[in-house]
Amino acid sequence: MKTAMQRFVCVLLAVMALSASCTSVSVSEIRASMPDISEKPDSVYRGSYTISGIPVMKVTVDVTVKSQNIAAVNIIEHTGSPKGKRVENGIIERIIEKQSLDIDAVSGATASSKAILKAVESALQ
Repeated sequence: MKTAMQRFVCVLLAVMALSASCTSVSVSEIRASMPDISEKPDSVYRGSYTISGIPVMKVTVDVTVKSQNIAAVNIIEHTGSPKGKRVENGIIERIIEKQSLDIDAVSGATASSKAILKAVESALQ
C-alpha cells in the first residue's frame, strides 16, 4: 500500500513539474500575419495549427494559391467545437475576399477562428 502511494505521489509531482514548465498562450494573444505570397507559385499548400488546452484543438487546411492570390481554403481537419465548425465558411470567405489574415475572430468561436487563421498562415509560409 505504501509503495502504491509513493508511486502516486511521484507521478503527481512529475505531472505538476511538467505542467509548470509549459508555457501557455492565451487565445486572445494569438495573432496571424499574412506571409508575402507575391512570389509563391500556383499550387495547393497545407498548413496546420494546434491550440493546447482542454480540449486540444487542431486545424489543418489546404490553401490554393493562383496568380499570387488565395483562391481557396479547404478545412481538412478541425477538432473544435460545433460552433467553431459552423464559422469555418465565414472565416474562409473573409480571408479570400480581403486576401488577408487580418480578420476579426467570430465571437463565441474565437479559438476556432484564430486556429484557422494560423493554419492558413502556416500553409503560406
